[in-house]
Amino acid sequence: MAETEQDAVAADDALYVLTAVLLTPAQFPSVLGDDYPAACAALGLAPLADGYGLVLGQDGEGARWTVVTDDVSLVAVAIASWDCGMEYELSPDERSVVAALPGWPLAVAVAAPGVPAPHDPDSDAGDGPLLSPPDTSVWGPAQRRLGADEIAVQWSTWREQVDDADFATAEASADDESGAGPAAEGGHSGVRRVLAEVRGYLETPPPLGRVRSSFAPGSARTLRADGPGWSLVARTDDIAFVLLDEEPGEVLPVGRGPELPALLEALDKMAVRPS
Repeated sequence: MAETEQDAVAADDALYVLTAVLLTPAQFPSVLGDDYPAACAALGLAPLADGYGLVLGQDGEGARWTVVTDDVSLVAVAIASWDCGMEYELSPDERSVVAALPGWPLAVAVAAPGVPAPHDPDSDAGDGPLLSPPDTSVWGPAQRRLGADEIAVQWSTWREQVDDADFATAEASADDESGAGPAAEGGHSGVRRVLAEVRGYLETPPPLGRVRSSFAPGSARTLRADGPGWSLVARTDDIAFVLLDEEPGEVLPVGRGPELPALLEALDKMAVRPS
């Protein structure tokens, strides 16, 4: 890091790493935005094609810092090691550090031992404005995206709450393919709007990261699509779920119908995937 960044991170040039996350087109904290460029903009970063690694920690005085590195592979290895219960000392090379940003863009529940409690750095320190996690205490875009994250991770739990018989009375068509259960018989207008916007992505590609594909059991893929006011989570071999800003806390299941399978297949082909 440059001398000014060293002074900003800590008087003793030490950063006590607490956690790290990837900020790439295929994997980024969705709480920060509907797509990769939006997530980068939330941190004041240019959306590089290869992305970044974000290292969250505290300096010797306990202040919160986010170190941005372009060594994505290093951060990916560290995260994979930690997920496997292995120790890994994450220390980005100075030459790979893009910025030292004051604060944390995400909520961190742990703190470094032996230093003061986490607190914001001085207002004039660092390479950008003070970062703070998005407000998720009330329903809105950030909480809606977090809800979609939870469904993607806990798919089986959410899927068990849906009875396929609920879709039997909803005949799917180009104008009504949602089959979104008895509460939405005749088609939920919000679901119809989301499906129309998703189909539009096939004709006019959205910003990078709006549609992402990740691993799922068997030969299926987990799809995630987001847009203004909505999030969609689906399995290519199953149904989909839609969350809407205007429907606080509601999760709307979308039956496969005659058109959803082809739509999901097309989305998977255009989606960005983890390398």
